[in-house]
Amino acid sequence: MKKNIYEELTNEKLLKKRGLLKGASIGLGIVFVLATTILIYLLTAKGFKNVPIATLIPVFTMSITFIPLLINLSLMNKEIKSRNL
Repeated sequence: MKKNIYEELTNEKLLKKRGLLKGASIGLGIVFVLATTILIYLLTAKGFKNVPIATLIPVFTMSITFIPLLINLSLMNKEIKSRNL
């Protein structure tokens, strides 16, 4: 079983890192929603055949990079909850 990397951090560093990850996830989430909205608009306005496939790549890669961020944030929240902070 893997060791939790957040057990070694002090309380202050843990809370600071959680704030940073929370802000990054909110920012990335907003960008993801905007990119998805723009993609849906392009697909409805121009049709799927007139939109290059390269416009789909950022939306899919953004979701792939968003998953580890949320996993780390949930691990950090579990550690904070276990410390009763």
